[in-house]
Amino acid sequence: MDESGDSGRPQPGADGSGPGPAPDGGKPRRRDSPGGGILMGRPFGVPVYVAPSWFLVAALITWVFGGQLDRILPELGNARYLVSLFFAVAFYASVLVHELAHTVAALRFKLPVRRIQLQFFGGVSEIEKESETPGREFVLAFVGPLLSLILSGVFYLGMKAVEPGTVPGVLLAGLMISNLIVAVFNLLPGLPLDGGRMLRAVVWKITGKPMSGTIAAAWFGRALAVSVLIGLPLLTHTGSDADVGGMETVMDALLAAILAAIIWTGAGNSLRMARLREHLPELRARTLTRRAVPVETGTPLSEALRRANDAGARALVVVDSQGDPTALVREAAIVGVPEHRRPWVAVSGLAQDLTDGMRVPAELAGEALLDRLRASPATEYLVVEESGAIYGVLSTADVERAFVQAMARPGS
Repeated sequence: MDESGDSGRPQPGADGSGPGPAPDGGKPRRRDSPGGGILMGRPFGVPVYVAPSWFLVAALITWVFGGQLDRILPELGNARYLVSLFFAVAFYASVLVHELAHTVAALRFKLPVRRIQLQFFGGVSEIEKESETPGREFVLAFVGPLLSLILSGVFYLGMKAVEPGTVPGVLLAGLMISNLIVAVFNLLPGLPLDGGRMLRAVVWKITGKPMSGTIAAAWFGRALAVSVLIGLPLLTHTGSDADVGGMETVMDALLAAILAAIIWTGAGNSLRMARLREHLPELRARTLTRRAVPVETGTPLSEALRRANDAGARALVVVDSQGDPTALVREAAIVGVPEHRRPWVAVSGLAQDLTDGMRVPAELAGEALLDRLRASPATEYLVVEESGAIYGVLSTADVERAFVQAMARPGS
């Protein structure tokens, strides 16, 4: 199953993927994300990962396809499992081609792609930004199923060129059918599938509102999830003599439940992220910034806090003898100092030296602001006017709080 989309979008949090401190003390923006799985390569400069769940699916495919080979080519014996493993790898290579189609289209439209991940039910192309037009959104979604259909045709032609009932013939037939299923399934009109993104693009084009397209495609996705949950087990046993009370029925029901859960969750996530993007322009550095007071290096913490309270400020900026900012006093460090020790602790011992990445223009907003924070993860940033004058201090805790509030608002 393919869930290509902007799932690599900016996120709040302290896991290194959003505008918070990275667990390793900081990272460059384009560093590969932890937890992606095994890095297999970087086609077109985009890292491709195989998630640990893929090995479970590969084992399942090997077992199931091996059972089919035992009926079709019994003379293979135990070698059928080696052939089945080759089929599993070839199938996921086809899924990778599907995802690379999305990636190439995204790069063609100058949309950054964070990574490709092959996982339990297919692949994910994590595109970091939304398409600017519904036409590009439609093309970006359609190229994946189109490549799967083309692969299915190529495998069909290959199947016709070899002798039926042989290992190459069976493999090519299996790859032809599996790629056709991938294409058809992903064309279903519901998020997070490619067909859902195509539906979103159509509604966006008609209404002129991307949010309207997302809402329609997300609800179609939820309806599709319910249909899969109920319809897949029934479809599997329609016209068959299988024992509906046996293990086969249980496996079909479990597969349907997992697929339905993935689709339902993906549709909900797409809706939440669209709502967040709709409110992103409201995230402005100027409005989120805390007022700050300048203090010199040797100022006792108690005196610095007194000045801040008198000025109604909530942050401290360490300045040199010329009044130029050199460091920010960390809020977490202040909290960790008992009140009775504050007269004896200088602010310099609680401060983090300023780097160029920690200086944020006051006019930054939306994704531009998030990109700036992700480029240099920290807990606090110095917000400056265009003239270079100190405006205040921006805390990532305040940015994350604004994210939560944006997510809680109803979409327009």
